[in-house]
Amino acid sequence: MPKPSRTRTIKRCAVVGGGIIGVAVARELANTLDDVHVTVYEKEDRLAAHQTGHNSGVVHAGLYYEPGGLKARLCRRGVELLQEFCATKNLPYEACGKLVIAQTPEESKRLDAIFARAKANGVPGVRMLDGRRIREVEPNAVGLSALHSPETAIVDYTAITNALADDVRSSGGTIRLGQEVVSLEQQAKGVVVTTKGGGEHYDLVVACAGLQSDRLAEVTGEPATPKIVPFFGQYYLLGKEARDHVRGLIYPVPDPRHPFLGVHLTKRIDGEMMLGPNAFISFGRESYAWNEINVRDVANYALFPGFWNFARQNVPSAVREFQTVVSRKKFIREAVRFVPALEGASILPGTRGVRAQAMNGDGSLVDDFVISRRRDTVLVRNAPSPGATSSMAIAEYIVEQALQD
Repeated sequence: MPKPSRTRTIKRCAVVGGGIIGVAVARELANTLDDVHVTVYEKEDRLAAHQTGHNSGVVHAGLYYEPGGLKARLCRRGVELLQEFCATKNLPYEACGKLVIAQTPEESKRLDAIFARAKANGVPGVRMLDGRRIREVEPNAVGLSALHSPETAIVDYTAITNALADDVRSSGGTIRLGQEVVSLEQQAKGVVVTTKGGGEHYDLVVACAGLQSDRLAEVTGEPATPKIVPFFGQYYLLGKEARDHVRGLIYPVPDPRHPFLGVHLTKRIDGEMMLGPNAFISFGRESYAWNEINVRDVANYALFPGFWNFARQNVPSAVREFQTVVSRKKFIREAVRFVPALEGASILPGTRGVRAQAMNGDGSLVDDFVISRRRDTVLVRNAPSPGATSSMAIAEYIVEQALQD
């Protein structure tokens, strides 16, 4: 990619956030700018500690996204960059394929619309299958029709993040772990990044704070909304006796009545087969167990009118998701609809993640990526799925935009 033109000198850059997007941005800055020093601030003692390290590992092909939107554009570019990076670094990348299966005529109609979007987005090899041909791809799966995306893949996003960080260090950059940023202060030129250990001046700062993105944006003077409302997602692992019943990824057709997708089956890069996730309100932005309660985080959304607007509008969805929270049988029953051979299969607790769901004041969910600029600070305010898939493309986009005055 050609280097963007710029009219100002940038020698010191900081990136706040050590997830895959933040580290990808740091690498892109180091590769794009001459004689620059890049510093990554991460408040945890390791990279990829939150959303990056708790997701499903899927490289999304770009099936669902509005053609021409930021998600659609950056997802397809992100896939290309991830494939190339994994090949260069000898990291695992498996195109195991994905089926989105319709069980009713109504779902089949919605699937036709998804197929049209996928074609418009240039998803390679995507095709529609009737019920009989579903079994050619997944011998144990059933359905009325399905969309097959053979290029949908799986990776290890934590490993990718660490490899990106190695490139940052090789370029002379610094990764500061255990350094929580508490404020960003715009100066006449540049920004002061302050941690508990003091402040440092940078010519450009990019904030990729994920679950804390709205709070960091607010300290720069940005609006309080969209606000991050945390939703946890629980995964289970299929027992070894049932693991081979599914070859790749099996997803339901998204239901417009529900804000979240519902339980699906996902092969993991280590060979495990995951079942999930559900989606229910979390008692903390970084709470990975049911008994971890962060009073500040709960108060943050409990006092937010948008959350209650959302709750009123989604009572049936809350009931559906709560059933899978309290009942493993209900959880696996969702998967049995697509793979009857899983009836009676054992399941074990898997990882639990927390989704940084950006929400507007009226309770509507923010769907597309939201990246804003405030003088010498770039703020990633919303980067939901396919955020990890798109990470290296998001980095390209951010750096190109940031360097244009």
